[in-house]
Amino acid sequence: MNTTQQTTLNGTPCIMLSAGGYEAYIAYEIGSNVIRLRDVKNNIDVFRYSPDNTAETLMQSAEVWGLPTLYLPNRFADGILKTSDAVYQLPVNEAEPYHNHIHGFLHKRVHTVISHHADENCAVVKTAYDYDEKDPFFQYLPLRFRVELTFTLSEYGLEHKIAMINLSEKALPISIATHTTIQAPFLDGAKPEDMRLMVPIGKRCELNERCLPTERLLDLKLSDLEYKNGTKCPVLQNLDNDMYQAEAGKLDGQDFYGAIVEDEPSGRKICYEVSPEYKFWIIWNDKGFNGYFCPEPMTAMIDAPNLNLPPEVTGYQELKPHCAFEANQRFFTV
Repeated sequence: MNTTQQTTLNGTPCIMLSAGGYEAYIAYEIGSNVIRLRDVKNNIDVFRYSPDNTAETLMQSAEVWGLPTLYLPNRFADGILKTSDAVYQLPVNEAEPYHNHIHGFLHKRVHTVISHHADENCAVVKTAYDYDEKDPFFQYLPLRFRVELTFTLSEYGLEHKIAMINLSEKALPISIATHTTIQAPFLDGAKPEDMRLMVPIGKRCELNERCLPTERLLDLKLSDLEYKNGTKCPVLQNLDNDMYQAEAGKLDGQDFYGAIVEDEPSGRKICYEVSPEYKFWIIWNDKGFNGYFCPEPMTAMIDAPNLNLPPEVTGYQELKPHCAFEANQRFFTV
């Protein structure tokens, strides 16, 4: 029977969804982070998870547990964000030599549970966050908006849907990502060295020493092609902000726009499908020896609004007043 319920996970308030052989815990007070997604039948923990994590631990390092949703994601050079009708000075929260603003604020805010319910098909929770003058970040980005996140769990896995509504009278910059943490190994009893990651990628986006785009798009080298052909071990080596244009790949002979990670001995896979709004992948693994890695889908390049590249290349968008933007992701195991 599919269910939803208000609960806590080691002291962290959550809505727990159970459906289709999966369990998901959405920590709505920590940015609606999915702090655990488990395939109960096949003993797979999809996201980085520790039973010892308290709410305080998660809040202090919300970017590197579970499925955190970021706005504004990644880096803005010197904290500057230029839109078509304004220039905003964001706080510089990344130290030298980087001197950037990084990752915004949405993933650490207390969200509101709008509803949760289950039927014979799925279990659903919807959360929201209204950004306005009450938010301490508003002094840097004075643009009202509403974010709605809908999580749907079923036999098809976990769907993550984000909707942003511009409630201001100016252009709202749209750059959205999830800092997706995949457990390594994800299968109980497996070995991290047996994991392989496949990400269908196009050109590599060259980054400088501040992890900002040089605006050069590079052909793939042999190490890059390991992502494309599915031979890349995503841990036990340092993958440091490998950034690429996203392309479509294949899953069981069908077109598949997303990433796949496999435990080779068992053949078990985590499949990570994203909607076409996500135009870039960044791969990062925190030096490679901390039991997780992050295939991060982004709707726009790092520092996109400040680049001298056209929006069709950077993926950067602006939302007109009182308009909405939506994007979707889905996680499932096979």
